[in-house]
Amino acid sequence: MTFEQAMELLSREERFRATVYAMNTLLIDKAVYTREEFERLFVEWAQKEEQRKGQAQPSTAAALRP
Repeated sequence: MTFEQAMELLSREERFRATVYAMNTLLIDKAVYTREEFERLFVEWAQKEEQRKGQAQPSTAAALRP
């Protein structure tokens, strides 16, 4: 399969995911960072995202106030 064929085959979201996969694989293989560093940063981002989501939603008590 060629790159062009793969581009035609995949949806926009799948192309994005393939790009992230390829970039991370190259960066790990070329020792720009380790898998452990990637996983630590991934978890850090997920925690920040969860905190952001939690702050964006009003609390139950606040939602019930008149």
